[in-house]
Amino acid sequence: MPPTAKETKANKASTAKKATKTTKVAKKAGNPAEFSNFEPYKPKRGEKYMNEAQHAHFRAILRNWKSDLMQEVDRTVSHMKDEAANFPDPADRATQEEEFSLELRTRDRERKLIKKIDSTMELIDQNDYGYCEACGVEIGIQRLEARPTATQCIDCKTLAEIKERQEMG
Repeated sequence: MPPTAKETKANKASTAKKATKTTKVAKKAGNPAEFSNFEPYKPKRGEKYMNEAQHAHFRAILRNWKSDLMQEVDRTVSHMKDEAANFPDPADRATQEEEFSLELRTRDRERKLIKKIDSTMELIDQNDYGYCEACGVEIGIQRLEARPTATQCIDCKTLAEIKERQEMG
């Protein structure tokens, strides 16, 4: 028997609602890594690399980034509590489980990033921040603003990526 107009309308509404939720989850998944809400540091002429002003600048960036990630964790927990439902339809249940799985994977990646942010804050406290762990060269302010948790200069990172690609095949 073909579905009635009422059933067809209900199915379309359900599908549209799922698509909207999936889009929201996808947008959220890419969003927390962004930390572009800062003023780029403008070094003064003759200024020493990684001085107190620069340390304060990067500390603020890292603190704000970590705060944003922690807020996302809280939102995920409340979202999962609010959205948890036992759908009678297996397809709806599977969709919900897939959404939760995606959110949990994203939060796991963010948890690892929070650990990396914490270790970067320790590097700042030890005055080791901003220098390549492989060769000791200055990483550079612009690179650190692009990726505040960077531990290698662009040259060492490029070499490491090439070696990784060669080993992986």
